[in-house]
Amino acid sequence: MALHIGAHVDQEDPIAEARARGASLSQLFLGDPQSYKGPVIRYAGGAAALRADAEAAGIDLYVHAPYPINVASLNNRIRIPGRKLLQQHVTAAAEIGAKGVIVHGGHLGVDEDAAKGFDNWRKCIDGLDLAVPLLIENTAGGDNAMARRLEAIARLWDAIGGASGSDRVGFCLDTCHAHAGGNDLGTVVEQVRAITGRIDLVHANDSRDEFDSGADRHTNFGSGHIAGDALADVVRAAGAPVVCETPGGLEGQTADIAWLRAHAG
Repeated sequence: MALHIGAHVDQEDPIAEARARGASLSQLFLGDPQSYKGPVIRYAGGAAALRADAEAAGIDLYVHAPYPINVASLNNRIRIPGRKLLQQHVTAAAEIGAKGVIVHGGHLGVDEDAAKGFDNWRKCIDGLDLAVPLLIENTAGGDNAMARRLEAIARLWDAIGGASGSDRVGFCLDTCHAHAGGNDLGTVVEQVRAITGRIDLVHANDSRDEFDSGADRHTNFGSGHIAGDALADVVRAAGAPVVCETPGGLEGQTADIAWLRAHAG
């Protein structure tokens, strides 16, 4: 089957952005990715038009939740607004017909009790109305992160399994984050699938930094520390839709999409 692939693009017209890259999907933010302000649909005609036009064009849409969301946090002023914002983005994603919402696993302070963070995730899932699937993404850094290392992902999945709606929770595997987070790309697909039972989306990114650096810095394929065959192998093994979150705008992402099609399609 042809690789179902696209890129993270500006949200004004994700359909045109996909076509320009020769892609079959687009990932986008709805509003400011660094803000607690609610989602904004910037597509001409609004949510209904974007949904109808994307369906007509055969372009799948994925929404990336804002970066400040950390539903694991023990700080009420971070956790509670984050839950509210996440629900708003899930609801807005459903309105545009998105296939899922991607959110980072979050973290606690180094001296805080990780068990409480995992339980906060359970409470969050219990309280969400998941009109579209929620895809939790592994992260690159933090010694007390909820989804950096495999052991933490296993604890997170155990906690989420106790929530109603857990069947609507999936996993997004980021190759840069896995590499920088200290996970062997040669085995990570098999290991994640053994824990979660699924990989719903791949963020295919090279890493500017070395293995286990903890640095979340994406770069274009062939210009970082991840071997090309390792990247292609992850995409092939995961068998899931792929988003390139690489730099370089249209030119850089088009080249990366073409490279993956040639090597992992």
